[in-house]
Amino acid sequence: MSADTPEPDRTGRRPDEPGAPAPAAPAEPVAPSPSAAPAGRYAPSEAGPYAGPSAPWQAGASPYGDPDAVPHDGPGPAYGVGYPVPPAEPELPRGRAARLAAGGVLALTVLGVPLGLLWAALAPDTPVLKVPDGAIYAEPQPEQPVAADGWFSLLGLGFGVLAALALWFLLRRVRGPVGLLTAVLGAFGAALVAWQVGRRIGLAGYQRLLETAPDGRAFGKPADLRAGGIDMVLGVLPVPHGNLLLPAFGAAVAYTLLAGWSRWPSLRPEPAPGAAGLSWESAGTPAPPAAPEPPAPGEAAPPRG
Repeated sequence: MSADTPEPDRTGRRPDEPGAPAPAAPAEPVAPSPSAAPAGRYAPSEAGPYAGPSAPWQAGASPYGDPDAVPHDGPGPAYGVGYPVPPAEPELPRGRAARLAAGGVLALTVLGVPLGLLWAALAPDTPVLKVPDGAIYAEPQPEQPVAADGWFSLLGLGFGVLAALALWFLLRRVRGPVGLLTAVLGAFGAALVAWQVGRRIGLAGYQRLLETAPDGRAFGKPADLRAGGIDMVLGVLPVPHGNLLLPAFGAAVAYTLLAGWSRWPSLRPEPAPGAAGLSWESAGTPAPPAAPEPPAPGEAAPPRG
């Protein structure tokens, strides 16, 4: 085979071979005109750099428009940054709220019965001696009356705190001033019932011994309050005082702390983020579009600059 005969597997001639065409000079790059917009999928639209099928919010209306037009899966309006706060549980009618509050006060007052029984079981009896004029303490300075007051104070304070917790979680629809008033009145009613129930346990036997026992006999006096009770002002106005008010005080403090630490401004549970029918995505900052795919082989890359 001679040098002028091309090989079978060669598709062309070498540039140095005789008769081969001269190589074409490389074309100089042409700077794109500012007024000319590139065509194709890289061309920006009039709606902005994020417009196009790759933007996730283009399936519905613009995120900068009406809140009701924001696309979401569930029924009802969507909410996000700059839109109204999701509604809390609707308020109850005044009549129903009053009935719930009255029921809470009554339930707490009835619970004063077991509270009084527990106090009577824990508080010790005070030893006394029978004398012609009645009964006197068997010891000069007995500690039993102080212990009875202490037990009542501790039990009443704990009862008030538990009552506030129970009303906070069970009566969620009346949280606020109505719930606070319910807790305070219910705890005070329970304290009155507990005091009267506890002091009457064993009181009949004490009165009988006080009338029939011979002088010098020792027996026990049931627990009673010395640091609290009810005084009559002007003979007609009852005014409670002392540790009889501790259950109501504990309920008021506990309920106020629960309201202060609540994460809901309305104190009632509100829809959690991500609930059906609500959109908590930021409507003011759109998500960036997905990165474009690399150009196919042979396709001109988009101009830069």
